[in-house]
Amino acid sequence: MRYGDTEVLDGASFRMRRGEVVALLGPNGAGKTTTIEILEGFRMRSGGHAEVLGVDPAHGDESWRARLGVVLQSWRDHGKWKVRELLAHFGDFYAPYSTPRRSRPWNVDELIDAVGLAEHATKRIGKLSGGQRRRLDVAVGIVGRPELLFLDEPTVGFDPQARRDFHDLVHQLADEDTAVLLTTHDLDEAEKLADRILILAGGRIVAEGSPDELSRRISSTAEVKWSHDGQRFVHSTDAPNEFVRDLFAQHGDEITDLEVHHASLEDAYMALVRAYEQGRRDLTTLPTTAEEDR
Repeated sequence: MRYGDTEVLDGASFRMRRGEVVALLGPNGAGKTTTIEILEGFRMRSGGHAEVLGVDPAHGDESWRARLGVVLQSWRDHGKWKVRELLAHFGDFYAPYSTPRRSRPWNVDELIDAVGLAEHATKRIGKLSGGQRRRLDVAVGIVGRPELLFLDEPTVGFDPQARRDFHDLVHQLADEDTAVLLTTHDLDEAEKLADRILILAGGRIVAEGSPDELSRRISSTAEVKWSHDGQRFVHSTDAPNEFVRDLFAQHGDEITDLEVHHASLEDAYMALVRAYEQGRRDLTTLPTTAEEDR
């Protein structure tokens, strides 16, 4: 994707499988929203190849769009509509595209309950709180039981309980064979939800893998903490399983408060983005977390 002489995306290549939850991470301006909009068919790419559910999104028809769900960062609507009325209205558009494999749309009352709006089903949209409004955004995005769901910063404005409920809903959708592509700046959320992480920087995918794989790519060293005989100990090791086994073989039940910590997804994300921005193309030579601290 180019804007004038500026390349926003250049070879940002990846694939997704049915039922997979993929988080697209990257700093502001990395091209995350542009990527999502190209795949949704909302923005025409400057070149390259894209295929979504077997169709070029630049030429997707209504039957193709009925297989997608989209939750934008924000959108405008009629505040005088009531929650249940709006979802029933949108659901009617999907009914002609129901298939034996996937019944469309979602039952409105079940959907309202799933997103935690049962007590507000008859409330006008203009009267909803910010968090309730965001729940409605999610409901609109999944009312057609999509095969592929795009989530752009989906939990902004959610309280902790709403966030947990939403995570449960995403896992439920994935169990039903829905693929989910989400963008978020909440790395803890990405770690909880995603089967695979894509890190976008400078318009390219600079790293991908599970949260654990990315963390280990930065540092294979683990920090083991434990208490014994009233004292607290800390030890760094590249073989934490063996170390803990030997520890218990030596001291048995006298070991208490055992903790094993690896590098976090945040550590991995920051190091990978920093490496790209510093022009390091060979990411396998990144320093470990301990070396960076020194």
